Amino acid sequence: MLLYAVRRVVISIPILLVSSFIVFWLGTLSGNPLTPLILRNPPPPPQVLAAEAERLHLNQPLIPRYFSWLGGVFTGDFGPSVVSTQNIGHELGTRFWVTIRLVLVAMVIALVLAVLVGVYTAVRQYSKADYTATFLGFLFLAMPAFWLAILLKQGGIDFNKSVGGQVISTIGSSSIPPPKGFFANLADIAGHMVLPTIALALVSYAAWSRFTRASMLETLNSDYVRLARAKGLSRRTVMYKHALRTALIPLTTVTALDVASILGGAVVTEKVFQWRGLGDYLLNSITTFDTYAVTSWLLVSAVIVIVMNLVADLLYGVLDPRIRYA
Repeated sequence: MLLYAVRRVVISIPILLVSSFIVFWLGTLSGNPLTPLILRNPPPPPQVLAAEAERLHLNQPLIPRYFSWLGGVFTGDFGPSVVSTQNIGHELGTRFWVTIRLVLVAMVIALVLAVLVGVYTAVRQYSKADYTATFLGFLFLAMPAFWLAILLKQGGIDFNKSVGGQVISTIGSSSIPPPKGFFANLADIAGHMVLPTIALALVSYAAWSRFTRASMLETLNSDYVRLARAKGLSRRTVMYKHALRTALIPLTTVTALDVASILGGAVVTEKVFQWRGLGDYLLNSITTFDTYAVTSWLLVSAVIVIVMNLVADLLYGVLDPRIRYA
């Protein structure tokens, strides 16, 4: 398995390189980083524009600029930002932990709910619980992430007004200044995560629960499950040891593939709840035509997606012992 993991990582390197060059090239075509400076009134002198262009390496051809940026990435230098006082690597590192805790918690909650509801509705097919879960699943699927986040935020604001105090946190990833003490700070962070996590988890849960139900139904109707029942194995053993583990393999694949869309949903969710995470940094960088910041953000996202797909591939052998890595 170790050799398989190493081989997958090695194969991912050229994919990262090609995708980073395409993103870098498209970033240079999307806008001029000097635009905010040029639009100032009164406009800056030509010497200032020339110095800024040299600082941002705009006076170099595309290929040398790309390799210069790529070489800096390996040493922790993600290139110059349009904001001269801002370090892109520091911003990505600081904001990464803000976003990743939201994404991971939302994924765990969505997965647990999806498996529980999907398995239960598959076993109780065409029951009232199945119809109710189906209705709620399609309802959450039809809700755009930004709209659901806005509804939850407004609901939290109205609830706070009705009780005459701030019970539900609706702005920011933590209080400013943070409370003293480890457990008080941890509780404060958890309180700020409630609404964004619900907004991000419900959309993923809706799709994954429907997928789990369909996969579980297919597995329950398979020949080897019927054989296990005919051999006299208990219902619990058949359900969890034979059916569920096999049904989770397609869900693992879908979850890994959906990481990119979850990161996209985190961008919108962070903007609605005013979190200073990776999503907020991406939108600000796009607004200011910060090519190096946008490209570095997408490179970090690509690494996250590749790592999650590698984890999913390794989990196949855990879920189904018949799968072996040659």
